[in-house]
Amino acid sequence: MFASVLVANRGEIARRVLATARRMGISSVAVYSDADADLPFVREADQAVLIGPAAPAASYLNAEAIIAAARSTGAQAVHPGYGFLAENPEFAASVQDAGLIWVGPSPESMTQMGDKINARNLMERAGVPVSAGTREPVADLAAALAAAEQIGYPVMIKASAGGGGIGMSAAADPGQLTAGFETARTRAERFFGNPAILLERYVEHARHVEVQILGLPDGTVLALGERDCSVQRRHQKVAEETPSPGVSPQLRTRMLAAAAAAGESVRYLGAGTVEFLLDVAARDFSFLEMNTRLQVEHPVTELVTGIDLVEQQFLIAAGEPISFDPGHIGPAGHALELRIYAEDSRRFLPSPGLIEEWTEPSGPGVRVDSGYETGNRVTPNYDPLLAKLCLHGADRAQALRRAAAAVAAFRVSGPKTNLQFHAELLESAEFRSGDYDTSIVSRLRP
Repeated sequence: MFASVLVANRGEIARRVLATARRMGISSVAVYSDADADLPFVREADQAVLIGPAAPAASYLNAEAIIAAARSTGAQAVHPGYGFLAENPEFAASVQDAGLIWVGPSPESMTQMGDKINARNLMERAGVPVSAGTREPVADLAAALAAAEQIGYPVMIKASAGGGGIGMSAAADPGQLTAGFETARTRAERFFGNPAILLERYVEHARHVEVQILGLPDGTVLALGERDCSVQRRHQKVAEETPSPGVSPQLRTRMLAAAAAAGESVRYLGAGTVEFLLDVAARDFSFLEMNTRLQVEHPVTELVTGIDLVEQQFLIAAGEPISFDPGHIGPAGHALELRIYAEDSRRFLPSPGLIEEWTEPSGPGVRVDSGYETGNRVTPNYDPLLAKLCLHGADRAQALRRAAAAVAAFRVSGPKTNLQFHAELLESAEFRSGDYDTSIVSRLRP
């Protein structure tokens, strides 16, 4: 095992990775921007290096500054967290070229899966179910209109590069496709530096279900269960749970096998996620994309399996055996994650500001992965995620009860938060029934 690791991220995920490093006796290095100097993750690392001003391009996206920080502190490995440079194959390669250990999949795997069109084509060849869609980037509006006629409306317009729902919209007819196509291209170019667009068949009344995988050095890929991520606003996840109430045992077996096959087809190494779209009416699924990193929502998998996924990332990166028996995974039960954002609960608009009070809930089955505390300032420079409120219960009913109590006990003043939204979500008959889809938020917030 390496003796030290630099965490190339900020906020709650930096704290999360630092906590496992500390438990394993691995020395840690944090990097931070001017805007984050007072955040807890900076204080909790063994060493901390200022790498630039608030703008992400000058700090957390500054690969040269991060590698220089690793060299100056003697860090032997780099963990990217999620977002920023986590799925950048050039950064992964530059880390390795610097003689450091990259805690993640190979740059080659990242490149193969980073482009959605290429990933779809790879998965189709590997026998993973793929929805009807374009096999090449859509060059212009005329090509998009022709492809949509062949696929059949409605279609989803998607940026081929990147993620997070950016550059994504649905079109029910040629008029909507005409209106959305250029907007998608512009956003794809601005956010990902790649204007390539793909079209896929849009499934109404769909669920977003993903599978946590773990690739081992011998080529084996383990599937550690699924997560339902259907509660979304602006195509971005707000709440997740496992196991999915919309997945039968038979369907689960098929999805896990498909996810493992997807990972094996690119010799995937470490923690990753294979995302599927579940057609509720047809009770069938198709490949969406693969995230070549640790997901925001990984805690729910940890709560139902008892496996520390960051620990497994460290072990795999160091060439050591994983610390659990794949044939005996527990403790089971049900888990929920509620993403607590600095945003209003009605329109979901960011709400930066000084945190005047921060009181986290506690109790049986309650886990809070947070990036802030009282006295910290939430700036407009980064994603407004404040914390992840995670709950575990013997079954879904107990997890829901614990979630409602924890939301009521969570106290944040200063910036607006979406805690009120989560309280309403947990009270809604649709969510409580487990029979919901990706449009549930639009029904709660018409």
